[in-house]
Formats: sequence, structure tokens, C-alpha cells
Amino acid sequence: MNRSLKVEKSIILHAEPEKVWFALTDRDTVKKYFFGTEAVSDWKVGSDLVFRGTIEGKSFEDKGHILAVEPGKYLKYDYWSAFSGIEDVPGNYSHVTYILEDAGGKTNLILSQVGFAGEEAKNHAEIGWDMVLKGLKELLEEGSDPVG
Repeated sequence: MNRSLKVEKSIILHAEPEKVWFALTDRDTVKKYFFGTEAVSDWKVGSDLVFRGTIEGKSFEDKGHILAVEPGKYLKYDYWSAFSGIEDVPGNYSHVTYILEDAGGKTNLILSQVGFAGEEAKNHAEIGWDMVLKGLKELLEEGSDPVG
């Protein structure tokens, strides 16, 4: 696991931080913009986090643990993917962080993922995060209200 490899993204969302937080942590809402993936957790420090879904007809279950949480403001978890091709041991988990900054009726969402098996995995994650953030933005700004 190369800890020097990092993906960082930032996006302004025309939604209050509370709505963005809901969209990041509600299992049914996550499915709408995260490739149909269900995120299952109670979102408390130390709790498990499981990502379940199907890609190209193959079921998967990725996992992690909640490392830090401040509802509406900050979330950090570790993450291991079955697709990574690397052993499921603590040293092979990436760290993913969401920071939500209140921007007066909008939210500046800052995302980072640190630790990849190699440059190819980092590049794949970068493309994936671009798609996820685009879908999240569309859901919050153009779609139905996820809180509603």
C-alpha cells in the first residue's frame, strides 16, 4: 500500500451541509449516485462500514470502519475493496475523508482518499470519485430532495 498516493477533490454543492450529510450517510440515497452501491453503517466511531452492490453482474462487498465523525461536518473511514487484488489486512486499507464546509446555503465538500496499491488504482479511484461527485451534485441540485 502506497500512502504517498492521494486523490483530492472539492466541489461546491447548492445544498445545506445537513442535506449533503444525509446524502452521504443514508443507504438509500447513496445508492442513487454511487453506482447503485448500498453503504451500511450506524456512522459511529469504531463501527463497521459495508459497501454492497453489483458491478457488471458480479456482487461485491467492500468494507471499512468509521474512524472519526462529526455529523454535518466531517467523516473519516478506512476502506478495503475486494476488487483491489490486495490482501484484506489493516495495512491495505485506504483512508477516505469528507469535510463539509458551510458556504452560506451551499456546501463546499472536500474529499480525499489516501493509500493505494499503485498508480493504476489511484487513477481508477480518481475517475470513480469524479463520477460519484457529479452524481451527488445532480441529485442534490436537480433531482428530488433526498431529505424530503
